Amino acid sequence: MSIDIKVPTVGESINEVFIGEWHVAEGDWIEMDQPLVGLETDKATFDVPAPESGIITKITKGAGEEAAIGEIIGQLEPGENPGGSEPAEAEAGATKAKADKKTESKTASSGEQIVMPAAARMMAETGIAASDVTATGPGGRLLKEDVQRAADTSQSSSQTPSTAASENGRLEKTVPMSPIRRRIAERLVEAQQNAALLTTFNEIDMSAVKDARARYKDAFIKKHDVKLGFMSFFVKAAVAALNEFPQVNAQVRGKEMVYYNYYDIGIAVGGGKGLIVPVLRNAERMSFAEVEKTINDFGRRAQENKIGIEELQGGTFTITNGGVYGSLLSTPIVNPPQSGVLGMHGIIDRPIAVNGEVVIRPMMYVALTYDHRIVDGREAVSFLKRIKEVIEDPARLVLEV
Repeated sequence: MSIDIKVPTVGESINEVFIGEWHVAEGDWIEMDQPLVGLETDKATFDVPAPESGIITKITKGAGEEAAIGEIIGQLEPGENPGGSEPAEAEAGATKAKADKKTESKTASSGEQIVMPAAARMMAETGIAASDVTATGPGGRLLKEDVQRAADTSQSSSQTPSTAASENGRLEKTVPMSPIRRRIAERLVEAQQNAALLTTFNEIDMSAVKDARARYKDAFIKKHDVKLGFMSFFVKAAVAALNEFPQVNAQVRGKEMVYYNYYDIGIAVGGGKGLIVPVLRNAERMSFAEVEKTINDFGRRAQENKIGIEELQGGTFTITNGGVYGSLLSTPIVNPPQSGVLGMHGIIDRPIAVNGEVVIRPMMYVALTYDHRIVDGREAVSFLKRIKEVIEDPARLVLEV
């Protein structure tokens, strides 16, 4: 008897998902618990595992379509592995090896251009035709890398690569906005409309932190098996500043202000589907090594779209580091309903005045965007000044001064 593949319940207030990519095709045999399909919500992406071993008999919702919670998106016929069949590959974007070989042999025997399956999928996603791609694979095979190069060339000449051309050759393409992208847009607009946002800036001499990292990097890695980065210093500095200025860690709830005696700090990381903000729970209790390990784990799993929804919920304050992308200065937007977000930026050697002399120091601009409904300018400026003091003299973290 066939088993319906349904969209599982993925969290409160989530009523629909976006079908990402099927890891199997109709006719594939798959083992129990292997990933069947990737789903996206407005908060995270995740895979649906196979409930039983068997053959995929039907796929009713394709990649790019929306589906409601509980909706049937496919069917699986339970059974043992048929003789000679290989399990479907579990890697994202993989299709059945036998189907790949069949497609390849068919095109080869007909004398047509051989398009590898991964390349075919990318062409379908980007709207690029095979005739527009230069094949570089063995025997004239068209590879995924060839399509990527063609896509990069197209994007360099137009911000919106397309499947259709106008009379003058200008291209455009319309694609549905994913739930994550939609939610990001909604929250950014919500923050701008519902909060009184202001941003204050300062600059930090990063010499002390860079020296500490250089001095203890080998011992730190040896003891904790993780590199000592900048983020752990800023997380610890933020905890110290939030403890001194609790308004920045508070939230507006209706006509009330809610203060927290804990510090759940969101760390903005780039994921496979967009920017997400997983949360360091009780950051005040975490060591430098625990902070570094957790952030590294967030970054790795974000790229693999394996961040759980529960890891994105909550948070009392956020830190975002635009410096990793080369940003010199920006005005970050708060993550509602939080009241503050700290923006880090690139470290640039610049001339500054120290004790009446001009010296070259590694400097970073920092920004604090805050909700003026609950945080006054004096508190915001003092908060950022406290961050500067702690980073420029990390011994303050140990001495708590």
